[in-house]
Amino acid sequence: MTLVDDYLSYLRHDRNYSPNTIICYRRTFNSFPGIENADRAAVEAWWERRSSLAASTRRTDLAAVRSFYNWAIRWDHRTDDPSRRLDAPKSGRRIPRPVSRADLLHILAHTEGDIRRAICLGAYAGLRVAEAAALDWRDLDTETNRIYVRGGKGDKDRLVGLPPLLLDSLLPNTGGNVVRAGLEPYSANLLQQKVNAAIRNVGVDATFHKLRSRYATVALSATGNLLAVSRALGHASPATTAIYAATSDTDLDVIAEAVSR
Repeated sequence: MTLVDDYLSYLRHDRNYSPNTIICYRRTFNSFPGIENADRAAVEAWWERRSSLAASTRRTDLAAVRSFYNWAIRWDHRTDDPSRRLDAPKSGRRIPRPVSRADLLHILAHTEGDIRRAICLGAYAGLRVAEAAALDWRDLDTETNRIYVRGGKGDKDRLVGLPPLLLDSLLPNTGGNVVRAGLEPYSANLLQQKVNAAIRNVGVDATFHKLRSRYATVALSATGNLLAVSRALGHASPATTAIYAATSDTDLDVIAEAVSR
């Protein structure tokens, strides 16, 4: 095994990183042959070759490389971080574009089975695709109307409300995996591919993540409670949730009404 293999194994087994993150990191390392023994000049040359890529891609790449070198220093594989002079590119703030109610109803009317159940978990519970893929019937409490999301991002558990509409969409209780109706769970990557393809096939320009964006914007519009919505989404910081407040700002409606008089 190479040092990169050791690092990815560490992320998977010791840090509980998601399979998608591991794949993303592997892709970055594959773009940088010799990363294990590279000096500062080699790292900066690699970074320059990435200059034409999107800012978001470059930020992800740099985070992966810096994480690798920090791990290598910690475990005495290296004594320096040759990426220390690199600056992550900045990008403007983007407002999310969630799935509309009409599009969501259209999607649900034209999907069924495991794909429909996964879509409902994203839209009505705000689950990440990995959380939806792993959800077990033992973690649905129909007495208190709660979903126990186990081992979410950052290996953190949380509670999410279980509305009757969602429960009806998931029943019957088959035991075992919810999305697969008791069968072997999909991987997060496979479920994401299947859901995104199903959404495209019915003529809607959206992804699984935009279902979660709808949950966030609707929840903020209904409650105005940034902290509660942040907890429900499993965000590490309310600052991450705040971006969804822009699309649910009721003061904008007051302004629009005022200037129309």
